[in-house]
Amino acid sequence: MLTDKNENLKRALKPRHMSMIAIGGAIGTGLFLAMGDSLSSAGPGGALAAYGLIGVMVYFVMTSLGEMATYMPVPGAFETYATKFFDPALGFALGWNYWYYCATTVAAEMVASAIIMKFWFPHSNPLIWCSAFIVLLFLLNMFSVKAYGESEFWFASIKVVAIIVFLIVGVLMIIGILGGKAVGFENWVKGDAPFVGGVSSIVAIFMIAGFSFQGTELIGVTAGESEDPEKNIPRAVKTVFWRIMLFYIGTIIVIGFLIPYTDPNLLKTGVGDIAVSPFTLVFKRLGLAFTASIMNAVILSSVLSCGNSSLYASSRLLYAMSVEGKAPKIFAKITKSGVPITALCATTLFVIICFLSGGSSEGSVYVWLLSAAGLAGFISWMWISCCHLRFRKAMRYQGKNLNELKYKAKMFPAGPIFAVAVCIIVIVGQNIGAFTADVIDWRGIILSYIGVPLFIALYFIYKFVKKTKIKTLNEVDLSIGLAKNGDKN
Repeated sequence: MLTDKNENLKRALKPRHMSMIAIGGAIGTGLFLAMGDSLSSAGPGGALAAYGLIGVMVYFVMTSLGEMATYMPVPGAFETYATKFFDPALGFALGWNYWYYCATTVAAEMVASAIIMKFWFPHSNPLIWCSAFIVLLFLLNMFSVKAYGESEFWFASIKVVAIIVFLIVGVLMIIGILGGKAVGFENWVKGDAPFVGGVSSIVAIFMIAGFSFQGTELIGVTAGESEDPEKNIPRAVKTVFWRIMLFYIGTIIVIGFLIPYTDPNLLKTGVGDIAVSPFTLVFKRLGLAFTASIMNAVILSSVLSCGNSSLYASSRLLYAMSVEGKAPKIFAKITKSGVPITALCATTLFVIICFLSGGSSEGSVYVWLLSAAGLAGFISWMWISCCHLRFRKAMRYQGKNLNELKYKAKMFPAGPIFAVAVCIIVIVGQNIGAFTADVIDWRGIILSYIGVPLFIALYFIYKFVKKTKIKTLNEVDLSIGLAKNGDKN
């Protein structure tokens, strides 16, 4: 079990905090900015199919994580599960992979915030805004877990309210109460709609859809710091997924009715141009004043919310790995209020290096960071599902009663097997066109797949140095809490 010192990391997050942390981490630029690209690439039907399929896959990932986190609520979550259920080397690789995912996501959001601020200050230096916002997020995470939870609650609340208002206004426009006559199904059958480009286009936007949902797994990361995890984690898993699915699926349907996939604004997928936001296009069609500035402010709050969630998660994972001996011991230091201060500082420094490396080309570095983060996220999802399969198999082998589980994932084992299969398809096929082109796009291949060899290298380096072995089912550690070596730190 955790020591008294490490108990400072526990019991600080309220149930409402946990739900909003997951919502805040999952609803960001993927909804407000990338949705237009998805619609223009695959049409309303294709986008709906892609987001729906990835959403179902994410549901099974969340139920798998929810079952394990309810049984074993520990800081670090799936990094710890991989260590206990498979191999310490896998835990090491998965922990650093997810830390890398979260940290690069923070960097991407900081670059996005600078691009968004250019709407109001077109000639300003992007480094000023990147620096200002990373300082803000650092301070929100430094004070205490409660301060972080409250800030994220309000950050996420802003965009939830904005989406609800958008959905209400959109429905009223569809049926003709606002903005003139009812639009009917015209935009769903226009041109090649609803499925533009067929199956290949749907597969092509899987990565965008997946990145849009990434952040839901933060429920597992926050498990070690939640009140009454046996009750609150299952509740959060159930409510968060359906809220996120409602927001994404509802948004796709509304935009699909109101904006044709051929709209030239949707095709101009420039990150820095607020006009590409489908939200803005809908409100402009209604004729509401100042909609561009309003939506720009909402998108900015969304970016900061995602950055806030990711900075929290990455610092906690680095702390957990330090406690387990998979990172330098200095990162296990916590403040009196329970904040892993050295892990937070190190992660913030990495974020600063990331956005500084982009120089003046903030658009290109933003795209690269999103690609890197998206791939790392799918790798994490795949192994969460694998850990769940291994967890259940070990429980049966060791004679554990499944009735001991306070929360059971539905449709086991079909659910996690489906999630693993979808993750593999997305990871392998995210840029398959780079291999099949007349001239192989090596730059595109490296950009798209660099996370895979990095993950494999981390696994085998740790395995070689520490001489670890894959655990037999009898050796799988099903005790609740961190490993014993973590108690000594």
